[in-house]
Amino acid sequence: MSSSPPDGFTVRPVTPADAPSVNALVVAADEAVQGWSDSTEADLTEWWREVELGPDSWVIEDDASPIAYGVLYPHGEIADLDCYVHPDRKGRGLGTWLLARGEERARERGLPKAHAWALAPDEDARRLFELRGFSEVRRYYRMLIDMDAAPAEAEWPEGFRVDTLSLEDAKAFYDAVNEAFADEWNWVSQPFERWLELRVHAPDVDLSLWFIVREGDEIAAVLRGDAHRFDSGWVGVIGVRKPWRKRGLGLALLQHAFGEFYRRGETRVALGVDAENSTGATRLYERAGMRVASEAVTFEKELS
Repeated sequence: MSSSPPDGFTVRPVTPADAPSVNALVVAADEAVQGWSDSTEADLTEWWREVELGPDSWVIEDDASPIAYGVLYPHGEIADLDCYVHPDRKGRGLGTWLLARGEERARERGLPKAHAWALAPDEDARRLFELRGFSEVRRYYRMLIDMDAAPAEAEWPEGFRVDTLSLEDAKAFYDAVNEAFADEWNWVSQPFERWLELRVHAPDVDLSLWFIVREGDEIAAVLRGDAHRFDSGWVGVIGVRKPWRKRGLGLALLQHAFGEFYRRGETRVALGVDAENSTGATRLYERAGMRVASEAVTFEKELS
């Protein structure tokens, strides 16, 4: 395909300085579909740490103002394509161009499959993806809890204790996450050193929001919390290793995190979950008082 966008527009790679204007674009696109958005500049900046912005991102401009944006996140052998068009500029071929350019770039990288994402009510995105040969394969929920009072204290099964992460436990935490999520759809384990760089050594990381549950010397469950992500306290990972499931650890760990977020002034806590999670995670989160706030759809295409 041509590397040029439709006539009258210019395209260039994203730079970190674009975070405010690109976030405004994402927020406008979300609000047009569902009436609200939890995207922030900090979230974009964090995601972009996982991307080679030069070859794998695109900002389409009109008079130097971003009106469309796309990025390719490598996820194992899959290209995750995230594309947005300002609602006032739809119908001009910008979304089609971004998606086609993302597919082209995925082929250049030798990735055999692409995923694209959209909010569930976004019928325009669905039509575009299906016209390009994508089909729906999965749905994800954004779940959250709003706390108007301090949550109840977590009740731990006898013999378990919870600690915050120390750096010497980083490898054990990493191993526990990979074991807990080994059967999760689309789970890809990053190399340990890359995980350390992106997660443990992230610029705004707060390891006092990362929790380890132990029985004796064994790690039974883990949780990674992030302050001020997606306009909330954020549970990035919560996992219980198989030998310790069905014992109430997931609920206790979640409640423990809620309490810590609340003490820090974060009265809203959110997370993302596979709607078809085989461990019953959505039911667990509902028992903890969380509700589904939005639903996103994953579309897939084999690239030849």
